[in-house]
Amino acid sequence: MKTTTALRQLLQRPGIVRSLGAHDVFSALVMEQAGIDMLFAGGFGVAASALGMPDVGLMTLTEMAEVVRRMADRLTIPVVADGDTGHGDLHNVARTVRDMETAGAAGILLEDQVHPKRCGHLAGKAVIPAAEMRLKLRAALDARRDPEFVIFARTDALAVEGFDSAIERARGYAEEGADVCFVEGPTDGEQLRQIPQKLDVPLLANMLTGGVTPVVPFAELEQMGYKIAVCPIAGLLATGAVIRRLTETVLQNGQVDPTTDALMTFEEVKSVLGLQETLDLRRRLES
Repeated sequence: MKTTTALRQLLQRPGIVRSLGAHDVFSALVMEQAGIDMLFAGGFGVAASALGMPDVGLMTLTEMAEVVRRMADRLTIPVVADGDTGHGDLHNVARTVRDMETAGAAGILLEDQVHPKRCGHLAGKAVIPAAEMRLKLRAALDARRDPEFVIFARTDALAVEGFDSAIERARGYAEEGADVCFVEGPTDGEQLRQIPQKLDVPLLANMLTGGVTPVVPFAELEQMGYKIAVCPIAGLLATGAVIRRLTETVLQNGQVDPTTDALMTFEEVKSVLGLQETLDLRRRLES
């Protein structure tokens, strides 16, 4: 089954779609094998992993598409690519969609920030006119080759123009044909609850740990009316915390405790990577 079809089926089935942000292929494999429904190749995590730099529009389209390609090549579950602003004007948006589709993404998220953008939970954002974003969505829809390729439309207007403007923008983006909408940055539980009440389109909730939006359980988000819940940088935060503790332990004790349950075993890592299947290739082909 195509991953675009699989993502469409996830959107149509009952219940909320559970998603995490993967910052590299290994983290994506671990998450898939643990049973996550969908993965998000998010700009913050990928920029941190690939560049060691913040999410302020520094990742090029080519760099991001290569990360997505490597993930999609190894995974069977859908990967949604962070398309940021589409990397420029309408022609850039069209190319971004085609490149991510070619890379194997099941969908793409496009946002209405001014290019170059910044992380949605940072101050100082600016947004383009709603009419211009609607044109970008038309360009995205026109560019996709697979009609099942899912277009996510994100608005960052809440922090810039207010709640009502963000709702109006999301409604307009849905009218243009966006398959899923995403109002970034609700700052309290009441705003989080009101968004699904005011919009009749599948909605994504961004549970960014340490961000401006309150983090609530997926089950509660489902009751509110959200269709997708994503924790975009939790994997990155977990990785950073474990590596820091590991380094401190080595510096303090001169060794790594082989019995600690904070680490995967070597056997587990080999299993995640599919080592045995790789070693069996020649035997299988020669038999």
